[in-house]
Amino acid sequence: MELFTPDFGLIFWMFIAFGILFLILWRFAWPMILKSVDQRADLIDKGVEYAQAAQEQLANARRDAENYISEARREQAQILRDADKMKTQIVEQARVAAQAEAQKVMDNARLQIQQQQKEAEQQFRNRVSDFALQIAGRIVQNQMKQDKAQQQLVDSMLDEIEKNN
Repeated sequence: MELFTPDFGLIFWMFIAFGILFLILWRFAWPMILKSVDQRADLIDKGVEYAQAAQEQLANARRDAENYISEARREQAQILRDADKMKTQIVEQARVAAQAEAQKVMDNARLQIQQQQKEAEQQFRNRVSDFALQIAGRIVQNQMKQDKAQQQLVDSMLDEIEKNN
């Protein structure tokens, strides 16, 4: 039973040993432990600050990336609008040029048709006049076979010459 009921001397020496151990720990170990705990707390605080700074940087980077993406989309839309305008202008210019060219071709065709018509009319007139001259020549030749008709022709021509002078 002695184990369950210690003597007064044992308790006294245990308190003295505990006090000395407590003083040694308090004097030497406790500051080191507190210093380690403070360093560890500082390290944890710095880690938290670093994590918060990294999180803010990540949020800023995401915001910047979203801004760049939205700006790129706006520029893409603007480029597409400009390309569509350019396409429309090019098509319109080509249409106008094609119309102008078609008008030139039509005008040239009209001029050629008119010239060919005039040439055809002139050829027709020339042929008709040739036929008329041939017919007149044959008629005059038939009439000139008679001496009296020849005399009348010469007289009428002389009369016309005298009237003109």
